[in-house]
Amino acid sequence: MNLKEMESAALEARKAAIATECESSDADLDALLEEVRAINEELETRKAEEAQRAELRDMVADANVGETIEIIETIEEKKTMENMEIRNSKEYIDAFAEYIKTGKDAECRALLTENVSGTVPVPEFVYDIVKTAWEESDLLNLVTKLEVNGNYKVGFEISASGAVIHTEGTAAPSEETLLLGVVNMVPETLKKWLYVSSEVYDMRGEAFLRYIYREIAHKIAEAAEDLLLAKIKACGTVSTTTCVGVPAITESSIQLATIANAMAELSAAARKPVIVMNKKTLAAFKAVQYAASAPVDPFEGLPVYFNDSMTAYQNASTGNCYAIVGDFGEGALANFPNGEGVRFIFDEYSAAERDLIKIVGREYLAIEPVAPNAFVQIKK
Repeated sequence: MNLKEMESAALEARKAAIATECESSDADLDALLEEVRAINEELETRKAEEAQRAELRDMVADANVGETIEIIETIEEKKTMENMEIRNSKEYIDAFAEYIKTGKDAECRALLTENVSGTVPVPEFVYDIVKTAWEESDLLNLVTKLEVNGNYKVGFEISASGAVIHTEGTAAPSEETLLLGVVNMVPETLKKWLYVSSEVYDMRGEAFLRYIYREIAHKIAEAAEDLLLAKIKACGTVSTTTCVGVPAITESSIQLATIANAMAELSAAARKPVIVMNKKTLAAFKAVQYAASAPVDPFEGLPVYFNDSMTAYQNASTGNCYAIVGDFGEGALANFPNGEGVRFIFDEYSAAERDLIKIVGREYLAIEPVAPNAFVQIKK
């Protein structure tokens, strides 16, 4: 874990996670202690550097050289603007397309006005395509996101004794009974590949980049959404020390009160619940509503999101989950250790006899339900 590359907020988040990890019986306390010390040192170094900058700014201001500061700031702003303009230029976009194909980034870096360490900056329209892919996946747009290196652990409370009234001078109340669980978020690689013709592969610049990013990024976002729903359905109804509880209600037929019954099982922390189902299931709910001839909303005013990986009520067997009600902002977490950008591998050889090139898109992320009773399954 390179602490210098992490934002201060991410460092604080890691410290909070360590506080939970140290409670585990198999925790490496020496390693965790060393990690906390390193994080504290990094944070103190940043504070000291910022204090020095503030002192320097004050000294410069006292010396009445405000014009010099203004010139420096203008130069830095100009550099940033030039870099952004270059990233949006046709020359850079063409170079970036070739970098995606070959993995050679020298031409891209040579075009930039200043040295850029790490990953080569993507053209702005590529960033927008990837961002749109995650935003258009309605459920993932609700999920809280992090970018923390490595595995990430999230603690949750399984049970705890409540507060008590204590009269001064009487015996001390009993110590709190607290049972905690930990969700271990281990990143996985989501992949989507396609075969393109030699003609498509030979496309230049923006046309090529738009094609592969739109085709692959949206499919990977859909796969991440499906993965989260599968993990919610795989949870038991009661929390354990390694998995949050997801209650389930079972009704042999859809009722006007089905969604209300599911909401009753949610925790108080699930303040913004939504409904997830197959579009065919919506028709089944509406049929019940129309048959009742009553001005009653079977969805209780909750937003309804559609996902094709959910079994439709009409096709569900006994015991199948056909709808999920829950708060995805409170109950789920996604961690992108390498950022939200999609990475590509090109294979020009395995299908060469068919004049096809295989393009593999990869996204490295961990996505898990992390809060007890934040979701409820509705089963047939």
